[in-house]
Amino acid sequence: MRRLEGKIALVTGGSRGIGRSIALRLAQEGAFVIVHYGRRQHEAEAVVRQIEQSGGNACAIGADLSTMDGILDLFAALDETLHNRTEGSGLDILVNNAGIGQIVGLEKTTEQSFDEVMRLNVKAPLFVTQQALPRLNEGGRIINLSSFVTRVASPTVFVYSMSKGAIDTFTRLLAKQLASRHITVNAIQPGIINTEMNAGTLQDPQGQAYAAGLSAFNRWGEPEDVADIAAFLASPDSRWITGQLLDASGGSRL
Repeated sequence: MRRLEGKIALVTGGSRGIGRSIALRLAQEGAFVIVHYGRRQHEAEAVVRQIEQSGGNACAIGADLSTMDGILDLFAALDETLHNRTEGSGLDILVNNAGIGQIVGLEKTTEQSFDEVMRLNVKAPLFVTQQALPRLNEGGRIINLSSFVTRVASPTVFVYSMSKGAIDTFTRLLAKQLASRHITVNAIQPGIINTEMNAGTLQDPQGQAYAAGLSAFNRWGEPEDVADIAAFLASPDSRWITGQLLDASGGSRL
C-alpha cells in the first residue's frame, strides 16, 4: 500500500536536485505532487512527465519566490489547480526546498549577496509557509531543507550557513505552533549531495576525496538519500516526530 495515496504535496524548487528527487519519491508513494519551479520550466515539466509515465499525478507551477508578489502568484495558481483537479481539497504536505547555495566567505560577502541568500533561503520559506497554513489540512506535514553546515562550521559558506540556522529555528517554532492541528514540522540537514550546487567540488578529484572523506560511509550523498527521508517524514509513520533536525550527512565529521 502506498503511504501517501490521496495526499497533495507542494515541493518548492522541485525541478532539479534534491527537490526533483523528493517530488518523484512522494509521487511514488501516491501523492499528487505540485512541482514548483523558478526559471527551469522545461526541467519541471520533465519531472511531471516522469511522474505521469510511472502512473502518478503531478503538475508544474512557476513562480518567483524572491518576491511577495511571486509567492502570492504561486498560491493563486495552486488554488486554481486544487479546484480543478482535486475538487478543492487543501494541501497535506509542504516541502520548503527552494533556495540557493553560495560559496562566499565573510570577507567577500556583500550586501547584495547577503540579501540574495536571505531572500530565497529565509524570507521565501517563511512567507510560503504563511500562505500555505490556511490551506494545510489537519494532520499535515511541513518538511524544511536545512544543512549539516549548521552543525559543522563551514566559513566558506558563511551566509548560507546563517540562513540554514534560521531554518532550524523556524522549524522548531512552527512545530510548537502547529502541534494543536496535529501538523508535524521537521527539517532535513543534508551533507554534501551530488547536485548542481556541489558540481564544482565533485568534478575535481581532490574535491571528491574531500566530500567522500567527510562521511562515515566514505561517500558523498545522492538526492535519493534525502528523498527517502522526506518520504518518511511525509508519511503517517512519522506522526510522533516533530520539531526535529534530521542529520542526513552520512555521519559526516562524527
